[in-house]
Amino acid sequence: MVKHNFPKKVHIREVGPRDGLQNESNFIQTEDKIEWINLLSASGLSYIEVTSFVNPTWIPALSDAELVAKQINKFDEVTYAALVPNMKGLTRALESKIDEVSVFISASETHNKKNINKTITETETVLSEVVRESIANNKTVRGYISTVFGCPYEGNVEIEKIIRLSDSLFEMGIDELSLGDTIGIANPLQVNFVLEELLKRYPADKIAMHFHNTRGTAMANVLASLEMGITKIDSSIGGLGGCPYAPGASGNLATDDLNYMLTGMGIQTNINSDKLHAAALFIQDKMNKPLESHSLKYSSTN
Repeated sequence: MVKHNFPKKVHIREVGPRDGLQNESNFIQTEDKIEWINLLSASGLSYIEVTSFVNPTWIPALSDAELVAKQINKFDEVTYAALVPNMKGLTRALESKIDEVSVFISASETHNKKNINKTITETETVLSEVVRESIANNKTVRGYISTVFGCPYEGNVEIEKIIRLSDSLFEMGIDELSLGDTIGIANPLQVNFVLEELLKRYPADKIAMHFHNTRGTAMANVLASLEMGITKIDSSIGGLGGCPYAPGASGNLATDDLNYMLTGMGIQTNINSDKLHAAALFIQDKMNKPLESHSLKYSSTN
């Protein structure tokens, strides 16, 4: 029998309420967002990224960030995070009692300019202040690097850029680094290569993986990550999501599909599959369109 080095437990980082909705043109009503997040909390998920405190004119779908963050039912065992681009966003996040601050930067200059309207160097200056003030306010901080495995504008991204940005973010004081396959271009060998380099510098429990399923390789990339010792995986219920500044970036890895695979492999997630499915059905109904997860497609035909 072939032996695999899979972990006994995996922590799923649910990003649907932020990354899943940010690219949607149809505004999901605030009360529906709140009810949806409450359903996700009840499913056993230990981490939910609930919104983004960006300028509402950039991401209209999340213009109700404060209302959502303040009115959800917060479970003691759940970490509630939000994306924060700058100090103004941090002020809003702190007032909304968010548990964890997420900061973000792209590995490619072109994507970073389109996403944040700043150079990478300018962005690092802003993030350094955000991270410092977040820590001063007793918040944990998560750092995202986008376009790790390829950029829609520049193509291949050199590993040296990933290492330099990872070093920069950890030096700022982040607690966890999420490596993003923004356009779903990665394959398992790329994942192995990037992780081999980063795991020489940082422990596996400091790194999470964020895969999009544009080309159907997200689950294979998860397996490659698990075998490298990674135990934190970002995903979005129903496969919702996509980057508004990355052409071709389709939905995220679906939380319901990921949980099905992990539990089937005997890997602990602490998630109730039925409650997770109910949350997926709820947001699919509110979106008024079929979502991409295989779990939802299967349930609709049976």
